[in-house]
Amino acid sequence: MKVLGIESTAHTLGVGIVDEDDVLANKKSMYKPEEGGIHPRKASEHHYQHALEVLNNALDKAGLEEEDLDAVAFAQGPGIPQCLEIGAVMARSIAERYDLKLIGVNHCLSHISIGTRTTEAENPTTLYVSGGNSQIIEYRNGRYRIIGETLDIALGNALDKFARKLGYPHPGGPEIEKLAEKTDDIIELSYPIKGMDFSFSGLTTEAERKIGEVSDEVLANSFQEHAYSAVVEALERAMAQEGSNEALLTGGVAMNSRLREMVETMCEQRDAEAYFPPAEFCMDNGAMIAHQGLVELKDGRGTKIDDSGKRPDWRPDEVEATWIEK
Repeated sequence: MKVLGIESTAHTLGVGIVDEDDVLANKKSMYKPEEGGIHPRKASEHHYQHALEVLNNALDKAGLEEEDLDAVAFAQGPGIPQCLEIGAVMARSIAERYDLKLIGVNHCLSHISIGTRTTEAENPTTLYVSGGNSQIIEYRNGRYRIIGETLDIALGNALDKFARKLGYPHPGGPEIEKLAEKTDDIIELSYPIKGMDFSFSGLTTEAERKIGEVSDEVLANSFQEHAYSAVVEALERAMAQEGSNEALLTGGVAMNSRLREMVETMCEQRDAEAYFPPAEFCMDNGAMIAHQGLVELKDGRGTKIDDSGKRPDWRPDEVEATWIEK
């Protein structure tokens, strides 16, 4: 079976195509704001303007026509409403025109499923950290349960906000990483862990207030060390609570080398395995949506047109993950 997937939850418009054996295509176009963060209307306009181009690039890469597909999947949520709408309209149009099965999937669960597809992880405790989401997720009793999560802003959002204050454009996470690599010095900042949850708004404000008093390199390194230590500590607590011996790190922030190093060290100390998807599958992409669509298609799922509206607040623990047991 061949499934096309459309990702449009935030600044990335991605189209991927997969079958049971291979990722046949994974094309994208990214909205880059001239200043500030993601502007919902401008991001959705970008997706609308590049929709046909990205779709055709993916089909050309896979050597397929729409008629060769079995289904079209799309990220139904969570995400920015205006951006989600573009992907939904694309998917509905393709499905109706070519009589294909339509499948609306959860964006967060798609990050986990592409992680298990591209690594040897079987039933991991997942640390999912991105621009819009930061959660610790584990499958238990028919659903993916959120063991811990951010109480305010996502880790990727915090990195972007701090980077903008330092004068760097969106996305700011890679710039913070480059600065942090230039020094081993750190200063004490608030530690953003709250039991099994975490909170990044206070840490971000505190770091911003020290701009000019401390070098950018030291501030970036300090920000990373405090933020990443907190999420890895929460991940370890979740693994200990559940008796898990597998950790999966995914989402856009998962490409950070220091965070990966911390997860690896923690897992080594626990005699557990750490898994990291390839970078192209950590960031938002169409292939992960296509793969989740394939998983659900094989489970007999589909989405009626009347039920295909955007779900900007759709939590992963609201989905009955019946495909896991099967």
